[in-house]
Amino acid sequence: MFESLSDKLDGAFKKLAGQATINEINIGIAMRDIKRALLGADVNYKVVKKLVEDVRQKSLGEGVIKSVSPAQMIVKIVSDELTELMGGEQKPLALSSSRLPAVVMVAGLQGSGKTTFAAKLAKRLKKSGRNPLLVAADVYRPAAVDQLKTLGAEVSVPVFSIEEKDAMKVAMQGLEAAKAGAHDVLIVDTAGRLQIDDAMMAEAEALKNALKPDELLFVVDSMMGQEAVNTAKAFNDRLDFDGVVLTKLDGDSRGGAALSIRHVVEKPIKFMSVGEKVDDLDQFYPDRMAQRILGMGDIVSFVEKAQESLDMEATLQMQKKLMKNEFDLNDFFDQLQQLKKMGSMQSLIEMVPGLNKMVPKQDLENLDFKPIEAIISSMTKEEKSRPEIINGSRRQRIALGSGTRVQDVNMLLKQFGEMKKMMRSVSKLSGNGRKITSQNLALDKFLKR
Repeated sequence: MFESLSDKLDGAFKKLAGQATINEINIGIAMRDIKRALLGADVNYKVVKKLVEDVRQKSLGEGVIKSVSPAQMIVKIVSDELTELMGGEQKPLALSSSRLPAVVMVAGLQGSGKTTFAAKLAKRLKKSGRNPLLVAADVYRPAAVDQLKTLGAEVSVPVFSIEEKDAMKVAMQGLEAAKAGAHDVLIVDTAGRLQIDDAMMAEAEALKNALKPDELLFVVDSMMGQEAVNTAKAFNDRLDFDGVVLTKLDGDSRGGAALSIRHVVEKPIKFMSVGEKVDDLDQFYPDRMAQRILGMGDIVSFVEKAQESLDMEATLQMQKKLMKNEFDLNDFFDQLQQLKKMGSMQSLIEMVPGLNKMVPKQDLENLDFKPIEAIISSMTKEEKSRPEIINGSRRQRIALGSGTRVQDVNMLLKQFGEMKKMMRSVSKLSGNGRKITSQNLALDKFLKR
């Protein structure tokens, strides 16, 4: 995510390394590089101009701490400005508790990911204790209704649809069905077009007036860059939506939409979609995103995702085994299954401070757990419990049974041994009371590089 922008900003900060003080000359050089990096990321020109000027003024102002190096100070100021640019603080959904069902209306261009987002949101709300109903009001796009039904079945949320080409009838009957079925949230998936047109906007306006949604969310493909911002402005001028959802953020190496859209439309970014799976939806936190853009990771989100996805009781049992040196390949296999629940490895690596710089992106893209799982599955019960007994002939049998090479088996066993040592060391540190207390750790690690 935003790899190109992160690398260029990192280069700008490194030029300040070793400088004794902040002055007009070195801050001018840094601002020039930052400006080029942001414009190259397709960030709105007015946004870039304001951010660069704000950073320049704060860097040369009276409040600058003299004991902090220029690189450290600029990183902190840029982090604060990026956070403010993207909204300052996270804005949750504002769903009415007195009016049931609360209504969420989803709008956007065709291909932006509206239907998939609707299902992801439904799953998220259901997980939080809500009882949502999805409404298939995209009556024009071929297979749109079937797509929502398929996704609804995947997230175990019912979908209301009728054989009708009138979106208003579908939506209003869906509202009545939600009331009758005691659903407390109604999520209405509306029609999009390949481009903005009056007919689409008029229908969306009519639906908004009839449904009076608690939240009207505009879904946009972040990879569209500046065009995503222009589209958001056009929709907001007509619909006055409540919040933005950025999709396909995991494939966006530049970040222009995320950094521009809040400033241009003055509406908060509420969610970001970082993959195609129904679990790949996160709330948008401006401060955390700023830290990720600056290569400082996002430990808080990592811990939250772990707590949400992992079996904490099983994880505690694993920690006890590590402390007793009883962690074996059965446990390793179980941990792989849990790790896969947390999302793509690329998104997880980006959350750990500094780790995204250590692991090349191409290695993450080519990462495949299937050979590892096949190798472990081809072992006997004893071999999984006592990998040290796996000799040459056993390795050949395991490789043959898993469809891999002996070298692959050797590599897995070697990496397992190294990982076991590392995890035991980490576990000891944790047991001694050393733990992550805040996102400031990410900033500290970044500044000490």
